[in-house]
Amino acid sequence: MPERRVLVVEHQQSCPPALVGRWLEDAGATLDVVRPYLGESVPDTLTHDGLLVLGGSMGAEQDDRAPWLPAVRALIRDHAEAGRPVLGICLGHQLAAVALGGEVTRNPLGQTVGARAVTRVLADDPLGAALPEDCHVPQWNDDTVVALPPGASVVAVNDRADVLLARLAGSVWGIQGHPEATKEVVEVWARTDLAEGGLTGASEDELPAVLEEVARRQPETDAAWQPVVAAWAGLLGPR
Repeated sequence: MPERRVLVVEHQQSCPPALVGRWLEDAGATLDVVRPYLGESVPDTLTHDGLLVLGGSMGAEQDDRAPWLPAVRALIRDHAEAGRPVLGICLGHQLAAVALGGEVTRNPLGQTVGARAVTRVLADDPLGAALPEDCHVPQWNDDTVVALPPGASVVAVNDRADVLLARLAGSVWGIQGHPEATKEVVEVWARTDLAEGGLTGASEDELPAVLEEVARRQPETDAAWQPVVAAWAGLLGPR
C-alpha cells in the first residue's frame, strides 16, 4: 500500500494528537506534526494526503493570540478545494467551519465539560456510518459552531443539541469533542482552567466526579471513535 502521510497541526503542548494519532498510525498513516507555537511554519502548499487540525485554548479567529491561525484556515480551504481529507478536532473543527464560511461564537449555554452524550443524526456519511447511534465523548470547550458553512451537514449532536460532528465540506469533517483525550489530558485542561479562573462548566468540588466519568467511559469512548478515525484514514489517498 502506498504511504499515506497526514500533516498534524498542534496548537499547544497540552493538546497533543494522543489517541487519535495512535489510531491513525494503527490505520497505516504516517504523521508529521507541525508545532507553530514553537515557531515552526505551517505549510502554504499541499504537501500531504490529509490534514488533522487539533484543539487549543485560543478562539478560531483569535489571530492576535495565535498568529498562525490565518495560515491554518487557508490550508484547510486549500485541502477542501483539492478534495483532500481534513479532520478538525475542537478548535480544529471551529477553524474549519470559519474557513469554509460558517460562524463560531461563545456557547450561549456556557462552557461544555466532561463526558457528553452523543446522538448520531446522519448515518449516510462516511464517518457517521462508523459512529454508533449513541455514545459519549469528552468535551472541554467554551465556543461552538452556531452556523455551518453552505452545504454542510450535521452528523451528530451532543446532549445540549450542539453540533458535535459535522461534514463541513466534501472532504472536511469536524468533531467538537475530544476523542483523542484521555483522563490525564482532560485533567491538565481542568487544572489549567481552574488556576486561570476559566472553569465555569463545573465547580471545583464537582471536578473529581467529572474526571472520574471521563475515565470510566474511556473504553466506550475508544470503541465508538476509533472506527470513525479509521474511516477518515480510509479516505486518504496517495499524492
